Amino acid sequence: MTTDPAGAALPANPWEKWGWAFASVWLFFLVFPIVAVAESAVPTWAKAGALLCIVGFAVANVLGYSQRHSTWLSLGAMLLLALATVPVIGIGVISFTPYLAILSALELPAPAWKWAVGFWAAVPLLSLLGIDGFPTGFFLMLWPIMIGGVMLRIFGEREHAAHEARRSYAVVAERERVARDVHDVLGHSLTALSVKAELAARLVDLDPERAKAELESIQATARQALAEVRATVGGLRAGNLEAELAAAPRVLADAGISTTVVGGIADTDPRHRTLLAWVLRESVTNVVRHARAHTVVIELGPHGITVTDDGTGCSGAEGNGLRGMRERVAGVGGTLHVGAAGPGTRVEVALP
Repeated sequence: MTTDPAGAALPANPWEKWGWAFASVWLFFLVFPIVAVAESAVPTWAKAGALLCIVGFAVANVLGYSQRHSTWLSLGAMLLLALATVPVIGIGVISFTPYLAILSALELPAPAWKWAVGFWAAVPLLSLLGIDGFPTGFFLMLWPIMIGGVMLRIFGEREHAAHEARRSYAVVAERERVARDVHDVLGHSLTALSVKAELAARLVDLDPERAKAELESIQATARQALAEVRATVGGLRAGNLEAELAAAPRVLADAGISTTVVGGIADTDPRHRTLLAWVLRESVTNVVRHARAHTVVIELGPHGITVTDDGTGCSGAEGNGLRGMRERVAGVGGTLHVGAAGPGTRVEVALP
């Protein structure tokens, strides 16, 4: 198994490692030209020369499947060696064509392999001429072998195409994950920083000590946000429901919003706590940014979470945060419903 530049695993090419074995097994069928040489009425030296050509043909065929040798060079050598046996076996040279066709099908680049295989497939039609009593329709024995090589090539290309599609999908999914996570992390952290900065600005004259504490909190939040972004890009960060549940009332309080929590972490399904943490974070961010609410109720249960505010209600198109939340929930087979709470907005996540 190798990897491509994007880091995705590539399926091993069996022809790179075992092509020689595949070629060697099929050398058994060279018995037909060998028998033709043995039965030919030519001098012994001519038979010996023809047999040497057949051995050279076999060697060139096996080397053709090696990445260290040129396929075109192997095909050229095989063709010349096969033609050299014509004075001895005559029309029997047709029996070499499956080797040429299969090597072309499996090793030549596209689209050259299609033209080459088409040419080699047409050569056995010479058997229809009935030369030297050669079996008429001999091509019917050779074509299935050639078709097998073509099918191997087609299946291999489709497998490669499927792998490329999976790799591309994985790249897109990873980009979406990073974008979604960075949006959630930065959206929440920047919202908290904005609220704390506004609060500190109001307190700087009225309560300098409280303003100093808020500024220190801003520094800590900024450092935490930077660490979370780094971890998110590295794929190391997972939502922590306990931390989010503790942070939510503080962030809402800084914005002048009171929080009521119904239920606890123990009431939730452990399988979904990471997802619930992300949902809670995004919901709190949206309330602080858009709702102009006074109170928020967070309800936790074994089948999900509900965040309800008494703000201005939901309107307009769905933003990136809600889309990202919906994708996360759908990914585990759950549903997300965002609707009016009269007044306010209710975000309800139901999980399996």
